[in-house]
Amino acid sequence: MAKGNEGLMDKPKIVVICGSSKFVDVMAVVAWLLERDEGAIAMGLHLLPWWYATKNEIPDHLAEHEGVADAMDELYLRKIDLATEIFVVNVNDYIGDSTRREIKYAQAKDLPLRWYTHDPIGATVQLLIERHSIQDIRCECPKDDVDLVPEHNICIACGKPRKEE
Repeated sequence: MAKGNEGLMDKPKIVVICGSSKFVDVMAVVAWLLERDEGAIAMGLHLLPWWYATKNEIPDHLAEHEGVADAMDELYLRKIDLATEIFVVNVNDYIGDSTRREIKYAQAKDLPLRWYTHDPIGATVQLLIERHSIQDIRCECPKDDVDLVPEHNICIACGKPRKEE
């Protein structure tokens, strides 16, 4: 991170992360890497805990379910108004309608765009995903000692998904 006079950090760039809510976990890692490695302020969607809205209750598009989709779309454009650059999380080249709108808005403001599929940060995240999907990250606690989070088959003791039996 760049430091200016008197040991203070230079004004950081503001990166707005755009992409489908289906990739919010990827966006969270991208945000962390932007802040950690580039000293940027990263803004995007929020990764909510599983207990806020389970996939069984709300399979997709939480903002629509809660009746705030239009307001959230507008708020996202206001985030872009604050941005110095945009990072588009286009996993497998997927870009939904809202993301397409955000990209056009950013382009009209002549903001630089970075693409997950063509950026070193995206490559780093993909390697992490591949590395962890290969490993068996299932709970191996003794069956009698396991309490599970309801509906999620997650072991309370270790926080890992329980192996199917």
